Amino acid sequence: MIEVVIDSIRVSLMSPHRVVLLKEIDSDRRLPIWIGPFETDAIVVELQQVETARPLTHDLLKKVITELGGTVSHVLVNSLKDDYFTATVFIDQNGKLLEIDARPSDAMALAVRVSVPVFVDEKVMEEAGVLPDEEILSVEGPEVPDEKLDVFSDYLDALDTDD
Repeated sequence: MIEVVIDSIRVSLMSPHRVVLLKEIDSDRRLPIWIGPFETDAIVVELQQVETARPLTHDLLKKVITELGGTVSHVLVNSLKDDYFTATVFIDQNGKLLEIDARPSDAMALAVRVSVPVFVDEKVMEEAGVLPDEEILSVEGPEVPDEKLDVFSDYLDALDTDD
């Protein structure tokens, strides 16, 4: 199992779907998972600590698990089948470990509410994980040849900065 954190959630302007990027703790490798807008909101509301007038579905789930004597230990994105990821929520209920099948988005929404680790199966990360280009990771950004900056430099030099 590879521990990951929610690195970011990206919005597609072309569809109602979002991409959550799970980043491997000790690497730059990421796992992109497409999720819907409602699932996105469920994760973002908790990450940004937005107050809601009434409990959301994942808040209810957290409360039910607690009231039934359970504690969530971790969640695992455990497989990729036919372009769909699956996940498991692991719940300790009085010494008995329960494995509950879940969509990754629901598992993550619950994980952020109960502050437990998120893991990805090694085979899933090998199959679907991606490494960003080195230029993207560079603090300075990609190298830009000086001749491409000449036009921009000329423009800046021509500006009247006294105004």
